[in-house]
Amino acid sequence: MLRRPSVLPGFGLTMGFTLLYLCLIVLIPLSGLFLKTASATWEQIWSTATSARVLASLRLTFATSLAAAVVNAAFGFAVAWMLVRYPFPGKRLIDAVVDLPFALPTAVSGIALTTIYAPNGWIGRYLEPMGIQAAFSPLGITIALTFIGLPFVVRTLQPALEDLDLEMEEASASLGATRWQTFRRVTLPAVMPALLTGFALAFARALGEYGSVVFIAGNMPMRTEITPLVIVMKLEEYDYVGATTVAVMMLLASFALLLAINLLQWWSKRIVR
Repeated sequence: MLRRPSVLPGFGLTMGFTLLYLCLIVLIPLSGLFLKTASATWEQIWSTATSARVLASLRLTFATSLAAAVVNAAFGFAVAWMLVRYPFPGKRLIDAVVDLPFALPTAVSGIALTTIYAPNGWIGRYLEPMGIQAAFSPLGITIALTFIGLPFVVRTLQPALEDLDLEMEEASASLGATRWQTFRRVTLPAVMPALLTGFALAFARALGEYGSVVFIAGNMPMRTEITPLVIVMKLEEYDYVGATTVAVMMLLASFALLLAINLLQWWSKRIVR
């Protein structure tokens, strides 16, 4: 049988509604994207896909998104650990601040980060004498992507840490394991699937980010121009085929990377079991 009988009715209705909703919201728009790209000749698609400006933007977008996701995975774990394991004054306030990037419009966060990290900003004025240019550089893009991606890691890890069996850690300590050995062999493997999920969500969010990055990036072609901006520029030039071609390239690359992360997450779950 394809599925087990359920005492709750409505499977056919809910399945039909789910498929209809997914088609309207996800599949049909993506299909339109591919069909628009297919209307161009192979020479046009290849010329757009291999242009130096597009390739430079793709390298910058994926490199900064990956760097921001790695930073969020490390520091997001530390934030989630602190919020779950330790009681302290102001805990609820810090817990609410974690969600601030969710609530802020991306343009507001971009302007705020640019103001702070610009050469004459509160932090940028101290980085400039050290030869560190935060705003209008790949570093500034990474900072913006880290800012908007942090809540994904923290909120994904918190339930996993709350459900963690503390008796396992106590048993590990009673058997003579150090704190680092307990963390590496007991705690980390148990929360690794959640950590990979948070990493994947932060990475995916960073790939499509536009509003908070466009202000701090400087948007210099071949240097600090992200792929979403290239797509917007092509749309403003009425180059719809070029815009959809770049969008399809980014979609396929993102899908491949997220598939690899999901396979790694599935493998880590099997190892834990």
